[in-house]
Parts: sequence; C-alpha cells; structure tokens
Amino acid sequence: MPIEKNRPKKMGKKRKRAPEKRSIHPRNKYSDNPPDFTLLASLYPSFQPYVFYSREGKPKIDWKDFNATRELTRVLLLHDHSITWWIPDGQLCPTVPNRSNYIHWIEDLLSSDIIPNYHGDNNIIKGFDIGTGANCIYPLLGASLLGWSFVGTDVTDVALEWAEKNVKNNPQISKLIEIRKVDIEEELTNQNTNDGGSYTGPHILLGVVKNDEKFDFCMCNPPFFETMDEAGLNPNTSCGGTPAEMVCPGGEHAFIIRMIQDSVQLKQSFRWYTSMVGKKSNLKSLISKLREVGVTVVKTTEFVQGQTSRWGIAWSFIPPTKKIISSHVATKNVLTFMLEGIQRQFSAFHVLQSVESFFKGSGGSCKLNAALFYIDVISNDLHFRVTVFEQIPGTLLVRGSLKPGETVVPGLLSSAFLQLEDALRKEFCPEKVPTHIANSNHQ
Repeated sequence: MPIEKNRPKKMGKKRKRAPEKRSIHPRNKYSDNPPDFTLLASLYPSFQPYVFYSREGKPKIDWKDFNATRELTRVLLLHDHSITWWIPDGQLCPTVPNRSNYIHWIEDLLSSDIIPNYHGDNNIIKGFDIGTGANCIYPLLGASLLGWSFVGTDVTDVALEWAEKNVKNNPQISKLIEIRKVDIEEELTNQNTNDGGSYTGPHILLGVVKNDEKFDFCMCNPPFFETMDEAGLNPNTSCGGTPAEMVCPGGEHAFIIRMIQDSVQLKQSFRWYTSMVGKKSNLKSLISKLREVGVTVVKTTEFVQGQTSRWGIAWSFIPPTKKIISSHVATKNVLTFMLEGIQRQFSAFHVLQSVESFFKGSGGSCKLNAALFYIDVISNDLHFRVTVFEQIPGTLLVRGSLKPGETVVPGLLSSAFLQLEDALRKEFCPEKVPTHIANSNHQ
C-alpha cells in the first residue's frame, strides 16, 4: 500500500463516507429496469426532443423543464401501463417510479397480518385518494396495476376536470374510479377551531367520506410547503404544481395533523390511514400525535427514487392481530428489543442476516423468510421465531417468540435473546448501551 495512504489525517477533517446504496420498492416495475430514455425516444417521437446525451453517452433529460418531465410521465404511463394521460401547464406532474413505490407499500400493508382483514365486497380493494389532482396518478396506477377501486377527491375545478378526463380516457379501468368534489365553502363554515398555526382549510376526510362508506385505505400526497417561495427552493427539478397542490398554512405537518383529527372521528371507516411525508423531521412529532389519540398501530417507510427520498406514515384504529411491543419487554413467550440509530446503509434484511449467522454460529438451524422478515430458529432444544419490524427510519424492533405450544426451561429463551441483543448492538449500534445493562428485569 502506498505510504501516502498511511499518513495521519489532519485534525478536524472527517473521512468522507462512501455513497450509500439506496433502492426503490422491490416490486416496483423500475426497480431493476429504470426508464430507458433512448428506447422511449425511438418509440415516441414526441419525447425525442427532450433527450440529450452526456459526454459519456448517457441519455438524460432536463429535470428543470416541466415539458420534459410531463412528456416522460406521459410516455411511461402509456408504454408500461397502457394508460392515456395528460395534464395542462402548471399542474403538479408526478414521477411514475416514486408514485409506484407508495402503491406497493400500501399493498404490503394490506397483505400483512398486522391487523385483521375484515374485507368484503368480492375482495375488491377500495382506496381513497386525498387531493388526487389533475394527474389522478394514484387511482390510475392502483387500478391498472392491482385492480383496486378508488374515490379520488379534490377542490379545484381544473383538477376535477382533468382527473375526470384522465379517467374517461382509460375505459379499461374507468369503472373502478370515482372523482369526488370537496365543497370548500360548506367545509370552511363547518370546520373545527384549531390551535394557532394549525391547518385551517376544509376537512380532509370528514364531510367527504359518505355515511356508512368503508375503505381499505386512504392515501395522500399532502401540500409539503407553507409558501410557494419555499416550494421553489429546489433548483434541480420542475414538477409544476399549483398553490392548492403545494401549499397550506403550517405545511405538510399541519395538513397531516388534520388528517389525524379526522381519522379520530372516522376510526374504523378505514383499515389504514396513510400519507406521504416530505420532511423526515416531521415523523417524530406525527408519531407522538398518533400515540396521543390512541391509534393501535403506526408504521413508517422510506420511498426512494434516484437521489430523492420521501417517507410514508400509516396508522390504524383496528386492534392488531399481534401486539407490537415498542420497548424492551419480556413476557412468557415473547422477548423484544429496539435497535436505534442504525445507519441508513443497513436495512432490516442486514439485521436478519446477522441473526441467522449468530444462531448458525452456535450450531443452530435457521430458515429465513426474507419477504416477511423473519427467521425460524432451532437452537439448544428451542424452537422460536425472530422477526424484524421497522418502527421509523433508523429504528428496528427485534422480536423473539416461541412457537405455539412450545414449552421451555425458564430463562433459556431470555438468555439466548440477551446474547443476540448484545451481538446486534455491537454490530449495528456501537454507540448505544444495551438496555438490559440499565434494566435487568428479564424473565
């Protein structure tokens, strides 16, 4: 190795980290096959003028050009989803891969056993899109990809008109989508009084959801910003967007808080309430608010598209099928601990792999289910399951549970799990002190 690389580094300078590998949802159509601009330009002449090539010969588009991003969305929806689509100038232009991530995450929630499935209506999933916009992207993708039915709502005449056009121009799925107008004046006169700085617009769900309507989920791409000046701070993109789509007093935090308030009134009218979140810093206070109002389950995720990250938050008032314990608690057959402060390059799958290595190293037998994030372990006459749950980005819950009907010598599972906790904390959270050092009340 060259001597230069072994020289001491100057004080105060930190080693530059290698770029983190980030990925989009594994079921996303573009996960392994990102859009091929060269191919699309050859197939769709209207897209060709927007494609140019770098010195290395890589095809690109100008993301600051609204016409380029709109035409890309149009051809992707047509080429990959057989959807005919258009929006007028100035309306919010969605990116198809990013919006697909949200759809697939909801699919994960609905297919999980976190809460009971009370579904009826011939197993047709019913979704509710808050602020569907002129683009109507979520109902169009959900209906075409998964056969879901939707109610899409909005407040502006332009959004409602073009959402209706985009639905009618796709007769193969048009019967699955209803566009519903939110009456602003009626809602403004009936809104509740909020604390200072809160969202003061019309109700988002109350007064829009009809009596006795039931939905599997709602979804929302909320107004992220408090002002249009703030919305224009990113000089590298131009996705358009009207004030009604981009801005509200208090920004996305106030908007989602109003969603939470509405959900308290509607409770189990929805199996899952969900929203996209643009600022990670808002997650903590939103989760605290959800705990305060008594939800039974909270889930979060990260949506990745290129160099852009968004987050998703979901909650439910339906009692969970399996109690998710949020702190280090020992019961007769269940033990859990939290891994906090995990760096972003490590995922739940990395933790699962380490769990597998830990028990195999002591002579155990393991069967990993990567899709559902658990491992069945047979070790020292114990037969148990280790499951990894994401709480919020950077925090994982690890749970060990005995197989139903399994009996065990008192303390045996606890001893094995404490050793696992120590090993995982040393690997993934070196700065964190194991909770059992401060609290040894394990069974």
